[in-house]
Amino acid sequence: MKLFIRSAGLRRLSLAAAALTLSLGLLATAASAAPPAVTTVASAHDFDTLVSRLEAAIARHQMGLVAQASASHGAAARGVKIPGNAVLMVFRNDYAMRMLAASVPAGIEAPLRLYVTERPDGSAQISYPPPSTVFAPYGNAELDAMARELDPVFAQIVADAVAP
Repeated sequence: MKLFIRSAGLRRLSLAAAALTLSLGLLATAASAAPPAVTTVASAHDFDTLVSRLEAAIARHQMGLVAQASASHGAAARGVKIPGNAVLMVFRNDYAMRMLAASVPAGIEAPLRLYVTERPDGSAQISYPPPSTVFAPYGNAELDAMARELDPVFAQIVADAVAP
């Protein structure tokens, strides 16, 4: 009987050790993974001005502002002040249809995101992964072609928003 208990205890210990080893291996892999390439463009505008200018630039380039989220606005509603940040989610239906025709799994990438953050000096910046970076992992020629069309559109939207 003692042998069984000892054996069962060792089995549990071995399974726990194997699970811990696997978990640590996954954490090490995740920690060593490179972040996606992100373009960051500084501006002289304050946060609220840059967000407004970005919204206008999105419309001017005939893209759709699908959604917007801001932790700083949410915090402000609770009486807490944190540096300004907002994610503007941008896409357009004709691109969505092309994307889905090329790859249904790629649908998780839409809408594409532009991230506005307030800097310590009170100015703000825009960060975003270019569309070609977002869609590259799918290895799909049709997605790559669409992303190459979108890269200059997003670059121009950002350039217009940060312009003096």
